[in-house]
Amino acid sequence: MARPVDPESGYRVKIHVNNGRRYASTQPSVVDPATGKKKYHRIHWGTVDADNRFHPDNRYLATPIEERSKLIFPPDWDLSEVEKLSGCRKPGRPVIESQDENRLYGDIWLLEKIADATGIREDLMKVFSNDREKVNAVLTLAYFPMSGKGTYNQLAAWQRISKAPYGRQMNSAYITLLTQSITEKNRMDLLRLRAKRLHKEELCAVDSTSRTAWGSSLAEIHYGKNKDHLPLPQTLEVVVYTLDGHMPVYYRTFAGNTPDSRSLEIILKDLDQAGFRDIVLITDRGYESIRNLEMYIDRGQRMIMGAKVSQKPILQKIRDFGEFGAHPKEMEIDPDERLYYKQYDLEYQISGRRDNIKKSDRLKLNLYFDPMRRDQENIDIDIALRTQGEALSQIQKTQTPLDDDRTISRVYNYYDLKFDEKTRELQSYTINQKKVDRARMTAGFFANFTQGMSLTPMEAQHHYRVRDEQEKYFTMMKGIMGADRQRNWSESGKSGRLFILFVSQIIGCYLGSIRKQKLSSEFDSMADVLNEMRPIRYVEHPNTVAYITPFVGKQVDICEAFGFDIPDGCAPEYVVRKSNKGKRGRPRKNKLVINEESEST
Repeated sequence: MARPVDPESGYRVKIHVNNGRRYASTQPSVVDPATGKKKYHRIHWGTVDADNRFHPDNRYLATPIEERSKLIFPPDWDLSEVEKLSGCRKPGRPVIESQDENRLYGDIWLLEKIADATGIREDLMKVFSNDREKVNAVLTLAYFPMSGKGTYNQLAAWQRISKAPYGRQMNSAYITLLTQSITEKNRMDLLRLRAKRLHKEELCAVDSTSRTAWGSSLAEIHYGKNKDHLPLPQTLEVVVYTLDGHMPVYYRTFAGNTPDSRSLEIILKDLDQAGFRDIVLITDRGYESIRNLEMYIDRGQRMIMGAKVSQKPILQKIRDFGEFGAHPKEMEIDPDERLYYKQYDLEYQISGRRDNIKKSDRLKLNLYFDPMRRDQENIDIDIALRTQGEALSQIQKTQTPLDDDRTISRVYNYYDLKFDEKTRELQSYTINQKKVDRARMTAGFFANFTQGMSLTPMEAQHHYRVRDEQEKYFTMMKGIMGADRQRNWSESGKSGRLFILFVSQIIGCYLGSIRKQKLSSEFDSMADVLNEMRPIRYVEHPNTVAYITPFVGKQVDICEAFGFDIPDGCAPEYVVRKSNKGKRGRPRKNKLVINEESEST
């Protein structure tokens, strides 16, 4: 009879000696899917000294608390080093046991206050099961792009001069283990928590940007239409950004060759799973399609969607205006925006499940006309006709082979070309008059759809135009955050770094929003705000209480703008702390003092 298997054998920690070093290790078993045989692999969790004191390594620090708690250590081991971890420490102020430190702290202090104000620290504590050590590590990685310089290779050096939330030095091995430990469940848990912080009917813009990658091992990198015009593989990064709260609430990666219109279905499913309810989605023309419109109707999703005027229903509305002079007579003008507009009520129904018919909810088409824009677009058409014609004439004269069909259709879009299929030499070219006439007819017009809301055309246009604020998110991501390139190679590492980038962007967007509203006259950028705060220092000495150096000048103005209280003893004004607290007995009553001279008079 076979010996029964101990279910806890894979979690029992034992000493493994290798090259004279004593490692605390476990040997869990895995089944090889190819052979079906059981294999054992050794995992090191740290080292054990001669006194059987366990010293955790990077793997142990990056492992979630739930997994750590499963480890079974021998009863005679000293686990005092584990108890020092903030995720395992009991409540109360820790005793300073390190050496004398005098580190920069002002910018970190401000970012820490923002993390509390936005609720991101509280949400991360829930996501990582109150593992304060891991939350501090994630926030340290999130602060570094704004406070430090360079890539994560310089993080350990930055920690030596700055008082970061995570006390231990973070080398490359630990950063890799930490990012790879962040799972899809962590991502969805964070999105659900952020969704609960939104207001009803909050405006949320949906947009994407391309991000290039140095490596070639990621599954989702493809040679798409790179917005930076670089010959590198790329991914498509989608973000949902709240126009009221000025911060991101959702993110996801798609393959680099995925059109925006094809990604919307997955985005809607994710938003539904994450609990985003009663929000208004705003999308640009890249997400417009009949399929997406029907998805909106099927879900009853309130939305404002940019529309291409070249689409048949909109094109017919423009044709119905006929020939006109300065503007179509059927359209009204808004004096403030200097735009002409007209709104159409649309009826659209789709077939649902079990032959049910779903009708659109207040689906409207808003059509706008800008005379100045029309003149400029007609000039652009004339310039394009001339430059394309001259280029084709030169190509035909020199018998230069043409590029591929996709390129020539994009570069010479107003001409019909005839060429030899084998040699690709140009034989003749003529103006596509139908396409030119259509471009001139639609010049100056633009449109959007709305559903589920009773908005006037100008209200819809105002909400849609605010969507441009989301572009600042991408500018920040590729600028101060240094995330214009993907420097990771593994799939798990990529997802973990995106998670940290999302946390960093939440804090950065809040900082940028307050700067723009209250500090724009004093600081030109969020980097200037952080540079002003950075000289404040955090001073530590063993067996004493740490202290922060004074806040002076514009540092006080920054705290007032954000509504943050300056730490005790750091404000310019001295506050008298005299108190009767601690004296026994009833407090002495105030005496009434009477001026005898005034009484005699």
